Amino acid sequence: MSSSKHVAVLLGGWSSEREVSLRSGKACADAAERRGYRVTRIDVKRDIATVLEALKPDVALMMLHGRPGEDGTIQGILETLGIPYSHSGVLASSLAMQKDLAKTVMAAAGIPVAKGLTLSRAEIAKGHVMEPPYVIKPVADGSSVGVFIVTEGHAHPPQELFREDWSHGDQLLVEKYVPGKELTCAVVKGEATGVIEIVPTVRFYDYEAKYSPGASKHILPAPVLPFVYQEVRRLTLAAHVALGCRGVSRADFRFDDRIEGTGGLICLEVNTQPGMTETSLVPELAAHAGTTFDELVQWMVEDASLGR
Repeated sequence: MSSSKHVAVLLGGWSSEREVSLRSGKACADAAERRGYRVTRIDVKRDIATVLEALKPDVALMMLHGRPGEDGTIQGILETLGIPYSHSGVLASSLAMQKDLAKTVMAAAGIPVAKGLTLSRAEIAKGHVMEPPYVIKPVADGSSVGVFIVTEGHAHPPQELFREDWSHGDQLLVEKYVPGKELTCAVVKGEATGVIEIVPTVRFYDYEAKYSPGASKHILPAPVLPFVYQEVRRLTLAAHVALGCRGVSRADFRFDDRIEGTGGLICLEVNTQPGMTETSLVPELAAHAGTTFDELVQWMVEDASLGR
């Protein structure tokens, strides 16, 4: 195909997820060029509004992970400049990034979430705030950056919480650890995809496992009972709708299969700009449904709009 549409691929930025954003952005920019779009790659800096105003692209393809690209900040700039963009809008992006608030909204919509507390880093560092095992995670970071699993054998919380160079925010979420399978499902073109089980070959599905080839194994379709599989798909779409997401999103779950039925299914979070690298889950899920990577990128470009 050929198109005169000018696509600005926003990538990089200054969050802890910069490196994977550069990889996602490169993959999508290459795909957009293969589909005949005129592409400009923008490594986002703090002058992004000035850069976009001068460039005046027809569409912004959002390939930023973490703040400020995934939390509604850049979306607000694009709305102000009148540049249509992909993925979720200002409110849904901001809400999904703030994990504690997102959990409140999802719980109100009947989506099961982990029991947890939002506390300051100082409070959590003092001593166990809940019976181990539990998980400590930043309220507003992604890609499992700054996440700790505190097991029964830990006499005290992680000593990393005392570090002077801690960069993951003062407010942290402490959640009861949910054992079992790691499952993920996406929404593409308004429908839930298949479900993947992620089996890390490292200690857990952290940043390394997500983005290092061979650090995790993806099983698609996930080996769970059919009614569990369909419930994950239903909850993924329900979470997407409850948070007001648009375009592509991905929901992550834990499933404790020792509990009868779907009672062991817990939604951990919704990602509004999931990774699009060679090891990423959404391209794999789309391919399983018959959509090639290039077709997926083209759909994201054509789906772009304002007022999302």
